[in-house]
Amino acid sequence: MAYRIRIMADAVRIARLLLEAASTVARVSSARAIVVSIDALPEIDAVPSKTILVARDPGDHERISKLEEPPMGVLDVPNVELDRLGQVKLAAIIALSTRAIDLHDTVVFLTGPYRSIVDSMVVMSLGIEYELFDTTDQPDIDEHIKRAVFHRVLSLALSIGQHGREGKKIGTLLVVGDTESVLDHVEQMILNPFKGYEERERNILDDSMTETIKEYATLDGAFVIRGDGVIDTAGARLRAGVSPGIAGLGSRHAAAAGITAKTTCIAFTVSESDGTVRVWRAGKMLASFEPSKR
Repeated sequence: MAYRIRIMADAVRIARLLLEAASTVARVSSARAIVVSIDALPEIDAVPSKTILVARDPGDHERISKLEEPPMGVLDVPNVELDRLGQVKLAAIIALSTRAIDLHDTVVFLTGPYRSIVDSMVVMSLGIEYELFDTTDQPDIDEHIKRAVFHRVLSLALSIGQHGREGKKIGTLLVVGDTESVLDHVEQMILNPFKGYEERERNILDDSMTETIKEYATLDGAFVIRGDGVIDTAGARLRAGVSPGIAGLGSRHAAAAGITAKTTCIAFTVSESDGTVRVWRAGKMLASFEPSKR
């Protein structure tokens, strides 16, 4: 017991030192922000002035509200189990999509094992890591896809990748935005299960749609989702060709690359084999998230 208490005390001390070091690194590198999950910090009264805190659930928000000084910002991210780098990538892509930070920024990320105290620091130049967000012929995400829709689809994809459906691994493809152009490249493989329903009854932002999406994700084909969250169809085959540079990935990923190369949509793939979630834009993979290995 004494050994365990000492290890915990050491972890807390390291976390506090990392937070101090992050503040110094941010100042020296002219970083826009320090990004860290509130649940990865020891009990503290304040964070550095440039800190953006990441929250996964209402308990995190409650803890943030008790800080003596509010942080620079708060990011809400899906509550899924990812490794250290996955947590960094998820926070970065959400921060970019909400414009909490932008592509010209340097950002200091603090991270650690899922739901554990920080033990690592990553300094990232976002313009290098996420240049596809700045593709010249692509609109900003919130110009044609609601931010809430982007976040909900990413959250659903991560949940499917981690948990599957009733414990069984499944793969799927969700295509969001620019639906008029996307539908020009679609061939329906099954009768459209969403045809005939009112738009409000088939909007992905409705929490009651979560289980429906997971159920239809077991079928072959893609979901086509409008930028406002309305699901146009499922079980769709995409006939958009294959974008180069995706050797080693399967047909689902080839379809995602192809349709994002032909249109201004964003695609999310979930790999049936290992649950990895990949985000596609302009014919290329923007980011990938592998489930944390237990």
